[in-house]
Amino acid sequence: MKNLKDRGSLLIDLTRLRMSLFVTFSAWAGFILANKEFSQEMIPLLLGVLLLASGASGLNQYQERGEDRRMERTNGRPIPSGRLSPSSALKLSLFLLLLGFSILWAGTNGVALGLGMFAVLWYNGIYTPLKKKTVLAILPGALVGTTPPAIGWFSGGGHPDAQLLAIAFFFFIWQMPHFWLLLLDYRRDYQNAGFPTVTQAWGLNQVGRISFVWIFATAVSGLLIPLFGIGNSGAILGGLVLLGIWLIWNASRILLGRNRTSLFRPAFRTVNIYILSVMVLFSLDYLFH
Repeated sequence: MKNLKDRGSLLIDLTRLRMSLFVTFSAWAGFILANKEFSQEMIPLLLGVLLLASGASGLNQYQERGEDRRMERTNGRPIPSGRLSPSSALKLSLFLLLLGFSILWAGTNGVALGLGMFAVLWYNGIYTPLKKKTVLAILPGALVGTTPPAIGWFSGGGHPDAQLLAIAFFFFIWQMPHFWLLLLDYRRDYQNAGFPTVTQAWGLNQVGRISFVWIFATAVSGLLIPLFGIGNSGAILGGLVLLGIWLIWNASRILLGRNRTSLFRPAFRTVNIYILSVMVLFSLDYLFH
């Protein structure tokens, strides 16, 4: 039993299950917005996306095993901690990716499969090596976050239109403060591992102000979605306004707080809670109307 528990913990850590589930939930939201109801087609979509996100996470840890070993935040992961050999991690990650691709191919459509392949290639082939060279890797990295809801959108019968563009733009903008605040919170860790950080390019105060601008832009981009005919009910509009005010109010501490370094992690959590709340808001509105 203990051995089984250890293996489960190992798999959870390698796949970063919490992050992979978030990615899967964003694909679910994209499906609901396009299809407007539950469907059996959701099952292969969600399973395929979960496996792709899990496999890409494991492959990322294999690629960055040297850097992870030098970071306090990541040195407990399966490979640097010695709980899993690099070759075993690579084989398991590739198996998860292959299984995920197979499920999307069999259970969704060619567009969803193509987007899944693009996301993995972009994340592991472009973003992962690029972030070792420049802080601007955040820009192509943010593009990855737009693909799961797009996969869900096309799986749910959606078409490439302005509505999809609005959803993708929202997720792209959210990725910016998400990445920046994480880098700010663990900036010394990233520096020790040899990653370029935003505070090396700009001062801490300036980076804090830029982060607030991105957070503000995230709230505004959420308010723009109903203009494209998605969730333009009074409940959605009211919910978006309240969530936007809550987000901006909490993020304003980055500008006004004296000890800004202690505020990056709470701001990071707030940004993530915000986008989860927005996805739930839109999904429930569509399901009950």
